[in-house]
Amino acid sequence: MQSPQSIKSIQAGLLDGSLKMETRVDNHLASIKKSEDLNIYIEVFEEEIRKAAEELQEKINTHPDKLGKLFGVVFSIKDVLCYKDHKVTAASKILDGFESQFTATAIQRILDEDGLIIGRTNCDEFAMGSSNENSVYGACKNGHGDNRVPGGSSGGAAVSVQMHTCDVALGTDTGGSVRQPAAFCGVVGMKPTYGRISRYGLIAYASSFDQLGLLGHHTEDIATVLEVVSGKDSFDATSSNTPVDKYADLQAIENKKFAYFNEVVNHPKLNENIKSSTFDLFGKLKEKGHTVDDVEFEYLDYLVPTYYVLTTAEASSNLSRYDGVRYGHRSKEIKSFNDFYHKTRTEGFGLEVKRRIMLGTFVLSSGYYDAYYSKAQKVRNKISKAITKMLEEYDYIIMPTTTDIAWEIGAFDKDPVSVYLSDVFTVLANLCGLPAVSVPLGKDANGHSYGIQLISSKYNEAKLLNAAFSFQNIT
Repeated sequence: MQSPQSIKSIQAGLLDGSLKMETRVDNHLASIKKSEDLNIYIEVFEEEIRKAAEELQEKINTHPDKLGKLFGVVFSIKDVLCYKDHKVTAASKILDGFESQFTATAIQRILDEDGLIIGRTNCDEFAMGSSNENSVYGACKNGHGDNRVPGGSSGGAAVSVQMHTCDVALGTDTGGSVRQPAAFCGVVGMKPTYGRISRYGLIAYASSFDQLGLLGHHTEDIATVLEVVSGKDSFDATSSNTPVDKYADLQAIENKKFAYFNEVVNHPKLNENIKSSTFDLFGKLKEKGHTVDDVEFEYLDYLVPTYYVLTTAEASSNLSRYDGVRYGHRSKEIKSFNDFYHKTRTEGFGLEVKRRIMLGTFVLSSGYYDAYYSKAQKVRNKISKAITKMLEEYDYIIMPTTTDIAWEIGAFDKDPVSVYLSDVFTVLANLCGLPAVSVPLGKDANGHSYGIQLISSKYNEAKLLNAAFSFQNIT
C-alpha cells in the first residue's frame, strides 16, 4: 500500500517524471481491489479513469503550463452527488437505475482543474445515519478491522481515503457525517461554512443543514481542494458570494484562544482514552502560549433533539418527490393510485429513512407543529446566537469529535436512539452553519482512531485550517 503523499508532492513528482499518472491510477485501483471486503465502493470508474490518466499524462508531457490546480489528484465521490451520465442512488433502492443528467458544481470544478474521479462510495441511505450500516448495498467496514463501523453517513468516503484508494474524498455533512467518520478512520475531515460550497447536484436530506465536505490525509490537501470548489454558484441560491481566501497558504497558529465546555470533556459517555488525550492536548496548547478556557454552555442537552426534529421535518418534505412517477424504483403490483404510491415507497425506502420520514411528518402535522417544529427553530436560533457571541471572544471552540471509538457493526441495531446520541458533539456546527474540522487525535490500545474537533466563526475556514495544520503537527 502506497504512502499517503500530499498533493504538492504528487504534482512535483508528475512534473519531474518520477511519477506517472497511469501508475498512480493503477496503484489506487489495486488498493480498491485489496479492500473489496470493506465494501467501500458502489461503482468504480475503472475504464474511464484509465483513459483520463492517459490524457492527463499527455498534457503533462506536452503542455505543463496549462495544467489545472488539481492535476493528478484522484477523488472519490459519495453516492449522493450527481455526475452526468453516471448512476447516483443515494444508497437507496428507490433510485435504482437512475442516471444523472447533470454534474454537481463541486465535481465540475474539480474536473475543470484536471482532477480525476475514480468512483462513487458507499454511504448511509440518503445520508441518514452515523455508521454507514443503512445502505441498500450493505454496511461499509472500517479499515482498522474488528468488524467496526467507519462512521456515517460518509463512511465509504472516509475509508476510501483511509485505505489509500484515492487522495481526497468528497462527502457531505448534515450533522457530522464527514467529521465523525474522519475521526473513526484516522483522517482529516472538514465541513465548511453553510453556503461556502455549492449544494447544486447534491441529493438533499435536510436542506438547511446539508453541506459538502472533504476528507484527506493532509490538512494542506483539504485546503487546496477547498480553494477550488468554494465560491458563489448561480445554480444554488444558498451559496455565498463571500470572497474565497487563499486557504492553501497555511501558517502555524500563535497566541490563540480556545473555548471548551466542561459538560463535554466530562460527559458521562466520553471514552477515557479520548478524555485523557483531550486534556493532554489542552496542556500542550497552553505550553505553546495559547489560552484554553472552560466556558459555560447551557444548551448541550438540546442539541441532538433540536437537530433531529428539524432535519427529519426537512427530510419528510425533500423525500416526498420519490414516488415512482418520474424516475427510480416503481412497484410492479399495483391496484390503485394510493396502492402505487404506498407500495413504491414501502419497497424503495429502508428502515431508517422510513423512521425519519415518519418522525418528520409527525412534527410537521397540524396538531404538533408548534409543539415541536416551531419550538425547535426557536431553540436553534438561541443556540446560534450563544455560539456566535462566544466566537466573538474566542478563536475556536474545541472538543472531541465523538464520545467513543467506532462500535461493532450491528451493535445498535435495536437501539437507534443510541446512534442518534453519538452525534452530540458534531451537530452544533450544523445547527449554527459554522465551519468545523476533525483532526486525528490518537488511537486506543487496539488501534482504533479518534479525533479532536475545532469550530470557528462563519467563513473563517482559513483560520480553521491553520489550526488543523498546527494540530496535525502537535498530535
